[in-house]
Amino acid sequence: MRAAAGRLVGGVLGLSSTTSDAWFLLVQDHVDVLLLDHAHNEQKAASTAISLMFRYQDDARLQRELSELAREELTHFEQVLALLVARGVPFRRLTPAPYAAALYRHVRSEEPSRLLDTLLACALIEARSCERMKVLSERLGDRELRAMYAGLLASEARHYRTYTDLARDRFGVATTTKRLDELARHEAAVLTTLHPEPRMHA
Repeated sequence: MRAAAGRLVGGVLGLSSTTSDAWFLLVQDHVDVLLLDHAHNEQKAASTAISLMFRYQDDARLQRELSELAREELTHFEQVLALLVARGVPFRRLTPAPYAAALYRHVRSEEPSRLLDTLLACALIEARSCERMKVLSERLGDRELRAMYAGLLASEARHYRTYTDLARDRFGVATTTKRLDELARHEAAVLTTLHPEPRMHA
């Protein structure tokens, strides 16, 4: 698995670590919870994109690209929700996983650094989702789920590029690359501190 995940790390998706075997061994035995968490994550991703649109209304490119991204995230939510319904798993609240909150704690509070860091934190969340969905598409025993996750990989990678391209457009390549590397190291460290839970980001 590390070899497969490793192809997504670095220049393609900006991650500084690969997912451990322990994560897959945990989630494969709790697929219903993983799917619930996945559905919630798609909701949150759409909400985050819309929130950024309201916060930065002076940026026409951001408005256009995040509007498209939010619609796609909601389409993915509906896809996972339909799968839950088909499997007889009721959609319900889940206690939020601490991953995103821990990552966002490194977002600086003053503008314009706040925008840069938020875009890159969103990019890293998408990157980690993509890396882990690749693992699921290759290793899950359930053929239907393998196919679903394989089908989502291109979208997750594109969302990563949307956020990093928006950052580079406003802040330049050098500044964006330096800060992305810093936040990627923090993201990798966050994963080592989380309690084991059957979540996409645990």
